[in-house]
Amino acid sequence: MPTTIPAAGTLPWRVRGHALQVALVHRPRYDDWAWAKGKLDPGEEWAPAAARETEEETGLRVRLGVPLPEARYTMLDKDGRPADKVVRYWAARVVGGTGELVNEIDDVAWLDPREAHDRLDYARDREQLRALVRHHQAGSLDTWPLVVVRHAHAVARGAWSGGDDTLRPLDAAGVARASALVGVLAAYAPRRVVSSPSVRCVATVAPFAASAGLTVRTRGGLSEEGFEEDPAKAPRRVLRLLEAGRPAVLCSHGPVLPALLEVLAPLAASSPAADRALLAAAGDAKLVKGEALVLHVAGTGPAARVVAVERHLP
Repeated sequence: MPTTIPAAGTLPWRVRGHALQVALVHRPRYDDWAWAKGKLDPGEEWAPAAARETEEETGLRVRLGVPLPEARYTMLDKDGRPADKVVRYWAARVVGGTGELVNEIDDVAWLDPREAHDRLDYARDREQLRALVRHHQAGSLDTWPLVVVRHAHAVARGAWSGGDDTLRPLDAAGVARASALVGVLAAYAPRRVVSSPSVRCVATVAPFAASAGLTVRTRGGLSEEGFEEDPAKAPRRVLRLLEAGRPAVLCSHGPVLPALLEVLAPLAASSPAADRALLAAAGDAKLVKGEALVLHVAGTGPAARVVAVERHLP
C-alpha cells in the first residue's frame, strides 16, 4: 500500500498597479516552475511547514491567508516505492524577508495570472491559481486573521491547591501545546495578542508572543470570572478587534467562547458551507483545549466578513 508524504506550500500574491501577481519558483534540479512548497518535518504541522518552506525557498516571510485546494498525486519515495503526496496550499502575503535564494531555487518570478498559468509546468498547480483568482475577483483574497485560542490543558481544579483559580497553571501537556502553538500562530503573523488574565490563558500564548516580540494584553472580561460578572464585555472585545482589523490572537476559556463565536458566526453567512460547518462545530465543542481557530476576515468593522475558517487541533 502506498505511503503518504505530507507537504505544504503557498501562493504568495501582491497587487501592482491594480494588477494581481503571484510568485512562482524555478527548481534547477527539475528545471520546472511551480509553487513554493516542501515536505513537513517530523512532528511539524501543516501551516508552519507552508510558511517555513516558502521562506526557505524564496527568502520571503509570509502571512498565510485563505486556504487553497490541496494537490494529490503519486510519486516515488526515497526508496523508489510509489507514494501518495498530499500538498496543502494557502494564499500568502509577504510580510518580510530578504528575498535571497538559498535553498534549491534559482529564480522567483512575479507574474500575472495568465503568465503564471502558461509558465506552470504541472496542470495540477493551476487549480490553486484558479482558486486564488476567484478569491481576488470576489474580494475575499485580501484578508487578515483573527485567531481564537482556547487555553491549553491545565492542572485539574481538584488537584490545584493554590487557592485562586486564576493562578492555576498549565500541566505538562499544556506546556507542550503552548510550545507547538508558536509555529502555528507565527504562520499567520498576528501583530496583537489579547488574553484572559488567568495564568492558564496567558501561558498558552506567551511563548508565541515572546518569539514575535509582542506583549500579551490581558482583559478581565475574557476571564471566566469577568464573563460571569458581565457577559457583554467579551463580545465587545471581539467587536473592537474587528473594528481595528489588525491580525490578532485572542485567548479565552471554554465557557466564554460560545459568546465570542456568536458574534463571529453571522459574519460567515456568505462563506462556503464547509467553513460555516467548521465554525459551528467549533462553537458546539467550545473548541478543544489548545485549539487555534483561524478566521480569515475581509474588511473591518460593520463591513467585516469571515471568508474562510481553519481549525488547528492539538
